[in-house]
Amino acid sequence: MKRECFPASWAIILFIFLSLSVSYGQNKHSPASRYPEYDGLVMCGYQGWFRAPEDGANEGWGHYAARGQFDSSHVHLDFWPDVSEYAKTYPTSLTNSDGSTARVFSSVDQATTDLHFSWMREYGIDGVFVQRFYGGLRTKQSRRHSRVVLEHALISSQKYGRALAVMYDLSGLGAEGEDCSPIIQDWKELVDELNITSQPANNYLYHRGKPVVAIWGLGFTDRPYNLHAIGIEKLIDFLKNDPHYGGCAIMLGVPTYFRELDRDCVPDPYLHELMARADIIMPWMVGRFTPLQRDYLEQYHAKVEADIAWCKERQLDYVPCIYPGFSWYNLAKVESHGDAPLNQIPREKGAFYWSEISDAIQSGSRMFYVAMFDEMDEGTAIFKCSNHPPVGPKLSNFEGLPTDHYLWLTGEAGKMLRGEIQFSKQIPNRQMAKSN
Repeated sequence: MKRECFPASWAIILFIFLSLSVSYGQNKHSPASRYPEYDGLVMCGYQGWFRAPEDGANEGWGHYAARGQFDSSHVHLDFWPDVSEYAKTYPTSLTNSDGSTARVFSSVDQATTDLHFSWMREYGIDGVFVQRFYGGLRTKQSRRHSRVVLEHALISSQKYGRALAVMYDLSGLGAEGEDCSPIIQDWKELVDELNITSQPANNYLYHRGKPVVAIWGLGFTDRPYNLHAIGIEKLIDFLKNDPHYGGCAIMLGVPTYFRELDRDCVPDPYLHELMARADIIMPWMVGRFTPLQRDYLEQYHAKVEADIAWCKERQLDYVPCIYPGFSWYNLAKVESHGDAPLNQIPREKGAFYWSEISDAIQSGSRMFYVAMFDEMDEGTAIFKCSNHPPVGPKLSNFEGLPTDHYLWLTGEAGKMLRGEIQFSKQIPNRQMAKSN
């Protein structure tokens, strides 16, 4: 009896198909996302680190004030939140000009995260990178405790259709005796226990069809750790190649002067070797450019343009870091960082922010990273901050502008980035935009 045989070519095709099926079956990420590309998106950094003594987190006045004392001498903030829309707030020892008690929110409340994500949808902001700090990743217990805000963000991203991604911040990593192993374990837990990349409606940020994982803090001169000794290559290899948890696109947060290996960057070519293994490069530019410099626009434009060219030569994508201003007068005073002026990098009612936005687009940028959504103690917050902060401490405000001014500008930045509105170096007029 004659036995039928597959042609050799069909055998090869079948082998490849079965191999891909096995590989897909092993990988724990959804094959697709509502946000398959970073291109055309405006993503913000989301700290989620503000705490109140009565919020259940047992962290006191986290990032609001130092040493448990919320008074003029210990306040960390340079901006005060507009809490008029929050479902839950907490009283402080400070008072408003009308004599009422000044109140704040806590980032660990689901209602807080929900409100923030509702603002993102309202103003057309695509989503956020939720920060995961190394200091909270050392043990399973600390990892679970520190992911409460991320859990809430995952729920709110589903509710409001916003993109979500994880950014691992190496801040807190010690000079010796520690490496990136806790990050590997944390990512496994997020994938397995939170299904962070496989929700029924998957809003996790992908790029080139892969889930984006950001690692921030490589190559900075003010960091105590040695790049060669923290197992960063092992972490990158895991995120890219692990059969179950890998297949990710890596975004690296590096110093402004990463190309030159100078100024804020360690003079070590090993940084470039690490960057070659990534997919997206995001240089941290907060504090590096200011409208107080006469030629800051020319410097910023030249920097972004040259960065993009450098990355393109190495087949890397590039995302510029944009920020509305910078101010850490109270934080510097309380934490003994020395004297720092209030509004060290002035916002100029949004003109500085818009100049970065327009110049980055003109230089060829296709996506944005905004620093930050909710960072009040370094004065980079774009969410709603009050024009009438409490009396006593020296605090800044939005110069009489609506408290949603920077949320609105960020939404307009996304429209201009995608070509939905005409490109303009002139900051948009909100009243004119409403009438069009």
